[in-house]
Amino acid sequence: MQIRQLYTNCLSEAAYFIASDGVAAVIDPLRDTDTYRQLAEEEQAEIRYIFETHFHADFVSGHLDLAEATGAAIVYGPGTETSFPVHVARDGETFSIGRLTLEVIHTPGHTPESTCYLLRDESGKPYCVFTGDTLFVGGVGRPDLFGGERDEEVMAGDLYASVGRLKQLPDEVIVYPAHGPGSACGKNLGPETQSTIGEQKQSNYAMLAPDKADFIRQVTEGMSTPPPYFPVNARINREGYTALAQVLEKSLKALPVKAFKAQMEEGALVLDTRSPEAFADGFVPGALNIGLDGRFAEWAGSLIPFDRAVLLVTDPGREEETVVRMARVGYDNVAGYLQGGMDAWRKAGEKADLVISVDPDELAMDLPYDPHIRVLDVRKPAEFEGGHVKGAVNLPLETLADAGALADIEERQNLYLHCQSGYRSMIACSLLKREGFHNLRNVTGGFRALEKTKGIEVIPPNP
Repeated sequence: MQIRQLYTNCLSEAAYFIASDGVAAVIDPLRDTDTYRQLAEEEQAEIRYIFETHFHADFVSGHLDLAEATGAAIVYGPGTETSFPVHVARDGETFSIGRLTLEVIHTPGHTPESTCYLLRDESGKPYCVFTGDTLFVGGVGRPDLFGGERDEEVMAGDLYASVGRLKQLPDEVIVYPAHGPGSACGKNLGPETQSTIGEQKQSNYAMLAPDKADFIRQVTEGMSTPPPYFPVNARINREGYTALAQVLEKSLKALPVKAFKAQMEEGALVLDTRSPEAFADGFVPGALNIGLDGRFAEWAGSLIPFDRAVLLVTDPGREEETVVRMARVGYDNVAGYLQGGMDAWRKAGEKADLVISVDPDELAMDLPYDPHIRVLDVRKPAEFEGGHVKGAVNLPLETLADAGALADIEERQNLYLHCQSGYRSMIACSLLKREGFHNLRNVTGGFRALEKTKGIEVIPPNP
């Protein structure tokens, strides 16, 4: 028996590969499917099934491309309707994977078709359960993403019954969820990416709820607004998409500076995926910075319009990686990349913009003497409430794509931006630069450094 969890940090997403006696199955695959086929080749196994736990909202699944490449059947839970052929499983239906058996457990609540898959070993004993977005380590899936006739409280009631079914499984059964910490598909997710039913019955707030009413209250209160790309990805997963190979062929066009500028003039958005530090030292004016070495896909999905052509500036050799990671969240509209990167832009004599970065000590020295300083904290509201610089204004990064969020910023103000560590604040700086705000500074090290800096007064969390 071979079970592999394939975890993608920037999406907080887990796919799974199962193999036994020459038969393999994949659960919740990403859009780039080479890894699963390579594993099958190593195990000398045929991928016979692709199991989907639900219509994912936070990434585009690889179900169609993987099925096309392998001939595997795509399996969804009860009630599923798609624009392409799938096997709609019955509650309790079983599938053989070599000497293993996978049993369907319909668990609506996150979405109507949400389904868990219980894997039994060769003796028939329950071994692990793939819980999708129904049960996470420390939490459950949010019930407000469906957007149909059933409101979130009704969906939460369905989720209560579904969690109750999972609680009946033996305590030693391993829990393999679809997401880990940082995912917007739930709240209070723990730091681990696997657990057991017994551990969750002791520590998961949703499993500890004393009754249905308390469960619904806890699950529905304090939910953040879902990222704007969620409904787009859910629709793509239901209706289908262009094969990734075709997307790569269309997108990986090396554009000389002149051609790159021509595309810009036609309205294409420039996305610079280099590190915040490299971006700060010089970038194509108007470019948006979202570094690849962070939660790239999440912020791309939250800040880039789906209906706009995108031009890339990347570190040399990372062009294909960027296109693939954009495709994971539904972007098939990359028009090409800057041939030679920023070096070529500079050598062509083109102007480059920059962001001035300062350390926390410099902000501490300027604060008492400059009445026009405005500290912008671009972290999430919960992070801000957990402690912030006195006088700082919370302007969460996810709101900055809306120009209305910047209405209160005055031209005479000197803006100092920070997040927790520096990744998000550079994204914010690039957004503000695009909107015409140039009197700004990025505070290196973010709040982690600021709270340790002499001369910076921090407001602690409310008791």
